[in-house]
Amino acid sequence: MLPVVAIVGRPNVGKSTLFNRLLGEKKALVHDRPGVTRDRNYSPAAWLEHEFMLVDTGGFEPEPGDALFASMRAQSETAVQEADVVILLMDAQSGITPPDEATAQLIRMSGKPVIVAVNKCDEPMHDDLAGEFWALGFDEVVPISAEHGRGLWELMTAVIARFPKEREPEVEIEGEIRIAVLGRPNVGKSTLMNRLLGEDRHVVHDMPGTTMDATDSVMEYEGQRYRLVDTAGIRRRARVDDAVEQLAVGAALRTIERCHVVFVVLDGVEGPTEQDARLTGLVVERGRGLAMLVNKWDAVRETEDRNVAVLEDEFSRKLPHATFAPVLYISALTGKGCTKLLDLAKQVYDSFNTRISTAKLNDFLAVCIAGHSPPQLHHHPIKYQYMTQVRVRPPTFCIFVNNPEGVVEAYDRYLKNRLREEYGFGGTPLRIEYRRRRRIGEARTDVMGQPIVPYDGEIDAERMDLVPYVVGEGDDADDDVIDDTDLDDTDQDEGELDDVAEFGDEPAFGDDSASDDPVDPPSSE
Repeated sequence: MLPVVAIVGRPNVGKSTLFNRLLGEKKALVHDRPGVTRDRNYSPAAWLEHEFMLVDTGGFEPEPGDALFASMRAQSETAVQEADVVILLMDAQSGITPPDEATAQLIRMSGKPVIVAVNKCDEPMHDDLAGEFWALGFDEVVPISAEHGRGLWELMTAVIARFPKEREPEVEIEGEIRIAVLGRPNVGKSTLMNRLLGEDRHVVHDMPGTTMDATDSVMEYEGQRYRLVDTAGIRRRARVDDAVEQLAVGAALRTIERCHVVFVVLDGVEGPTEQDARLTGLVVERGRGLAMLVNKWDAVRETEDRNVAVLEDEFSRKLPHATFAPVLYISALTGKGCTKLLDLAKQVYDSFNTRISTAKLNDFLAVCIAGHSPPQLHHHPIKYQYMTQVRVRPPTFCIFVNNPEGVVEAYDRYLKNRLREEYGFGGTPLRIEYRRRRRIGEARTDVMGQPIVPYDGEIDAERMDLVPYVVGEGDDADDDVIDDTDLDDTDQDEGELDDVAEFGDEPAFGDDSASDDPVDPPSSE
C-alpha cells in the first residue's frame, strides 16, 4: 500500500494550494474564502521515485461553531488517523494563533509523525517568520510558499524520511471503472457516496452546496476496482452568482470527461427537471455511459400521486434523448437499491466498451436495408455500401455511402435503434459517421481532406497520427480490404477522437462502381 500524507491546518492557510502544487495540477478548489474544502480529497502523488497518497482536508477548527464545521473537523481527524505522515500547515503572516495551538495539541495526541510547514514565506526575507513556530514543540519546521513552490524540496525530503520502512506492495488492478456522481444540489449525492463506501467519507448537510471539490474515492467490489467521484451540485447558470460555486460547477463538468460512467441523481419527489435534462444531454454529448438514479424513494412512497408509472411517463416526455439509459429507484438514506449500483455500473461500462466485428456489422446492415429501404434524395437512391466500427468509448461506427448528405435523421435513428435491439448497448450513446467512398481513379484523402501520397522513404512526423496506413504505388485494390485487426482500439477517455483514413474498394451493397452490373442488397432470407 502507498504511504498516506495528510495536509491539515486551520481554515484558509493554503492547504488546497499546497495540495495542487504537489500534484502538479489544479484538482482542489482554491479561494480566499475559508471553508471551501470540506471533504477529504485523495489523490495519488509522487516525489522523485517515491509514490504516496496525498490527502487534502477541510479547515481544522478546534471549537467548531456550527454543524458544518464540526463535520469538517471530523473529516480532518479521520485523515490524521489514516495518515503515515501529517503536514501541519501554518500561516507565517498571522503567526501562532490560539486555534493553531489547539490544533497542534490535538494532532500531537495522535502520535503520528508531524512536520510543521509554515506557508506564505514568499521571499527569503520571510523565512525568519517561521522561527516562532518551533514553540509548538515539533521536531521539524520548514518555511515554504505553496503559491510559488519555495521550500517544497526541503518539505518533501522531511516527509519522505518519515515514511514507514516496510510496506506491503500495492496490487494494481487493471481496468479501473471511473464513475461520476452528478446532479442538482441537495439530491443526495454525498449520502449515496457514503452509502457505497460504507463510511462517512463525505460531509452531508441539508444546506445545498455542501460539496465543492470533485473528490475521488477508490473501492473494490467482486475483484473490480471502481473510482467514485463525488461532484458539486449543478444549478442553472442564471442562479450561479457565487465565484466559488462557479469554480465548483466547472470542476464537476470537467469530471465527466475523465469518467466512463455517469450516475445522474434525481429527486424522486420532484421528478426530472429542466436542469436534469440539461445534465443528461451534456453527458450524451460528451459520449459517456449514463444511468439515472431516482433517489429519495422512501419519501416517494409516502406520496400518493407519485409512483413508477408516473415517473416513467415524465422520463419519456422530459428526457427523450436519454431513453437508452437504465433507471434505478433507490434511497441513499435507507440503502434501498444501492446494492445494485456497482453491478449496474459494470453493465453500462461493458456496453460502453463493446466492439463488434466488421463481418457481423455488414450482415446487420444488409438485414436493416432489406427490412427498411433508405429514403431517396431527389429521386436518387442512397446506397449504404459498407459498415465498420472505428472506436469504442463510446461505440462509434462508420458507414460508407454514395452521398452522405442524403442520409436523413430518421434513418440514422432507425439504425441506432436496430443496433440496440441486436447488440444491447444499454446505457451508452451510439455514434454513426457517414462518409463517401472513394471513386475509381480518385486520389486518396485522409479525414482532413488532404491527399495521401505514396511513401517516398521519408516520414512526416506531424501527419503520422492522421494516416493509419499508406498505400504505395502498384498496390492492388484487393490489398485495401480492412479487417477488424486494423481498427484502432484506443481508449477514448479524454475525449480524443481517432482519425481514420478513407477505406478502399471493398465489395459493397449496391455499388455500381465495383462492376458494370449493379449488385442488389442481399435479401433478409
